[in-house]
Amino acid sequence: MADSVLYELTDGLAVVTINRPEAMNALDTPTKVALRDAMATAKEDRAVRAVLLTGAGERAFCVGQDLKEHLGKLVSAREGGAPPLTTVHDHYNPLVTAIATMPKPVVAGINGVAAGAGASLAWACDFRVLADHGGFNTSFAGVALTADSGASWTLPRLVGHAKATELLMFPQTVPAAEALALGLAHRVVPGAELAATALELARTLAAGPTVAYGALKESLAYGASHSLVETLAKEDELQTRAGASADHWIAVQAFLAKEQPKYTGT
Repeated sequence: MADSVLYELTDGLAVVTINRPEAMNALDTPTKVALRDAMATAKEDRAVRAVLLTGAGERAFCVGQDLKEHLGKLVSAREGGAPPLTTVHDHYNPLVTAIATMPKPVVAGINGVAAGAGASLAWACDFRVLADHGGFNTSFAGVALTADSGASWTLPRLVGHAKATELLMFPQTVPAAEALALGLAHRVVPGAELAATALELARTLAAGPTVAYGALKESLAYGASHSLVETLAKEDELQTRAGASADHWIAVQAFLAKEQPKYTGT
């Protein structure tokens, strides 16, 4: 894995850090490949029960596409080379798909500005803890591009169609307090407390009933685009799965004994 993405697994929690603070954690090709592969690994590794995605440094979570690298691809394309934006297909789509379909919770610890694809990555996560000096900026239209990395799907579901249209067509930084009010962030904390707060939340989720969490993610995604009758059938399927888990047995036994359950993630 490239040095620009760090991956650490401890006690069921995979911490994935975008590690280009000198470039505000912009996504060049090696970083996109490493980040995509890190999330694919976390998704498939049964030892991983939750993921924390964050950025190195204090300025930025991730400002999206590395435009310096991108300019070279644009020049090549204008001279008859390959199209410059195959990265959506090659990197961003599989990365966001891995986050959104991962059968375990993903927390974004947003340590600064999240812009463009960086904002999209945060919105694909299940929980977003935002530093009070951070914020979101869609950025895409500012460089004459459309939304990618799932923003056209996630953003309207977070803030509504009208507000999503405004934020996408008139890119502006949404500061932390407004982001919290709009529902773009779940919690806003002082910058000095961001790392510890996001880590505590992620560790709590890593110690939880992983099968149930995965079923909840799948159920919510399914219900967003299916009828009530179809969703009821999906809930039946998923509840059967959760009900057969070891953690359900552990939870019921602990409840009757008036004890705290100690989940295994199975």
